[in-house]
Amino acid sequence: MLLVCFSALLVAAVLLSELANRTVLSTAVLFLVGGFLLGPGVFDVLEVRSGDPAVSVLAELALFSVLYSDGMRVGLRDLRQAWRLPGRALVLGLPLTLVITAALAHWVAGLPWLESLLLGAVLSPTDPVFAAAIVGRKEVPPRLRSLLNVESGVNDGLALPIVLVVLASAGGTDASGWGLTWELVLGLAIGIVVPWVVLRLERLSFLASVRHLQPLLPAALGLLVLGLCLTTHANLFLAAFAAGATVATLSEEFRHEFEQLGELIAEQLKLVAVMVFAALMTPTFLIEEISWTGWVFAALALVLARPAALWLAFLGSGLGRREQAAAMWFGPKGFASVVYGLIVLESGIDLADELFHLTALTVSLSILAHSSTDVLVARQFVTEDIVDHPPDSGSPRPAPD
Repeated sequence: MLLVCFSALLVAAVLLSELANRTVLSTAVLFLVGGFLLGPGVFDVLEVRSGDPAVSVLAELALFSVLYSDGMRVGLRDLRQAWRLPGRALVLGLPLTLVITAALAHWVAGLPWLESLLLGAVLSPTDPVFAAAIVGRKEVPPRLRSLLNVESGVNDGLALPIVLVVLASAGGTDASGWGLTWELVLGLAIGIVVPWVVLRLERLSFLASVRHLQPLLPAALGLLVLGLCLTTHANLFLAAFAAGATVATLSEEFRHEFEQLGELIAEQLKLVAVMVFAALMTPTFLIEEISWTGWVFAALALVLARPAALWLAFLGSGLGRREQAAAMWFGPKGFASVVYGLIVLESGIDLADELFHLTALTVSLSILAHSSTDVLVARQFVTEDIVDHPPDSGSPRPAPD
């Protein structure tokens, strides 16, 4: 039934894609609302439970593919060419977002400080894929698209070690400090070494791949990294991002070959995971299991935490007010937050259930809010360009003296 539901929603999303490209309709919102309606408590078509191992496996595979594709967008060449603004967003904006979100969780939602910091780390990554009109439209200034692309590609990987370290401090993992460090270092090593070795081998004349099979090599690399991480218990999320970035750095050709295939795979896995995630949120979940302070926290986490953090981070940067406002608003709480929330839920710490509830609510509100406003904001840049550079009226111009 899961396959039938996903396929039906995917067909509907494709048929409505042209309309979505011109309106506030969003593919992410379609799968979010569809999953909620098909889940327990409404139509009861999808039988999904938070403790189901299949949910965690699906979420992990989806995040692995998303991080691998994200890494493909942030090779060293891209970071060198457009690091100034993304650097501010990552070095200053990410920690400030974490701290402000944690403060809201403590003072508004009433969580202890350690759990508040954990929630702040879970909710600090962004995912502009849920605001595709901003990063995918040519009328949006290139530096803004570059800023959001690079930031979203890197901040998932930066937030993950923080989530794991704080979770370990809260007693949510059996791994010691050294054990956790080893998992992270091993994941990073696998993500860098495996693609480096394979791409070096591919350059040998007697091992070169034929043209029509070249898109499969990056995909096979991703599967190899995934398999090695599962076998060695290395951190597969950090390995995924490192592997994608390594491929993008070493081979521009394979990066472009994989771009379309990889984006389609990652998008489909993400959408099916969003549908399953939404099916977990029953009406009881939203109405009875989340207090009014939780709703206030979720709203403030969207409209206050990131905007305030990026406003401080971009002081003196020279970024235009309209671009800065768009960057401050378009920090969708993305799919990484969903998976990190599931990791917390399965950790068994005392407040795991409450933390997951707040994560799920914030991500859901973010998808609804950001995916419904991306087209409108993108159009503002078209209006701005027309005002600044009005089209030729067609009347003859006076000849120069």
